Amino acid sequence: MSSRDGIVKRALLGEVIELPDGLVARFPELRDATWRAGGLPPRVGGWFLGRSSVAAITLWRTVYLAPGVAPHPELLLHELGHVRQFAASPWFPLRYLWESARRGYSGNKYEHAAQAFAEARLRSSNLPTHA
Repeated sequence: MSSRDGIVKRALLGEVIELPDGLVARFPELRDATWRAGGLPPRVGGWFLGRSSVAAITLWRTVYLAPGVAPHPELLLHELGHVRQFAASPWFPLRYLWESARRGYSGNKYEHAAQAFAEARLRSSNLPTHA
């Protein structure tokens, strides 16, 4: 791959990142996803919400964190909830989009379920949530 190709790939897909060891030790299920920083997906997600970016967006087993976003347990577990939603049904992407079109992002039942997953997992480890 040429240097230019690598630059284009990083701009589109971001870079694979390793989560902090202590975080993965506390939440080993985070290994079920591939984690990337940067790339186009967080920006595109933001555009759909009228923002320049979202903190994170999940596409199948890959979670894209926006540049500069700290890997906070609640955010990572929320996104892991979406990884599990993608794994549960091949129809999930269409269902998610339909739910968003009908109810908006804040009313999307899949967002609520991902947040509930994160909060339950944090409670089970005695960490506070931001909800």
